[in-house]
Amino acid sequence: MNKNRLFNLKRPHQFFGLGFGTGLAPKAPGTFGTLAALPFIFITMHFPLWLQIVFAVVISIFGIWACGKTADDLQVHDHPSIVWDEVAGYYITMIGAALNWQTLLVGFLLFRFFDIAKPGPIRILDKRAHGGFGIMADDVLAGIFSLICLQALIKVGLLPF
Repeated sequence: MNKNRLFNLKRPHQFFGLGFGTGLAPKAPGTFGTLAALPFIFITMHFPLWLQIVFAVVISIFGIWACGKTADDLQVHDHPSIVWDEVAGYYITMIGAALNWQTLLVGFLLFRFFDIAKPGPIRILDKRAHGGFGIMADDVLAGIFSLICLQALIKVGLLPF
């Protein structure tokens, strides 16, 4: 069966699981999916920190459902086109950061590094967790690692705040 026939952006879980369609990019779907977080980042940038954290939790929990159901449709655990986990991970990275081109770029690079390299606990989580939770968990942890690094760079003055 042609897997492209399984993609259906009219199904709400796939629309979100596939990052509004960004996950269908023919090359680097994870990178394009990461960029799909930008509207959420810009919309919530002036929200209080606690509300940004609540939003991150909500999109992560929602992602467990959307990614899990999309994976079931595609019959592949973590199909490359499923990118809502990247949306959540990059959003988490940018929590509490003043937005400018430097923080957006460094946050993006940090998140992609942790998401792709999967050092230490991220790799362990990626291998041991399954279903929608498994799809989301390693990227949420990569986002937390990236958040810590980005905030450290801001704190020591290497990035503007």
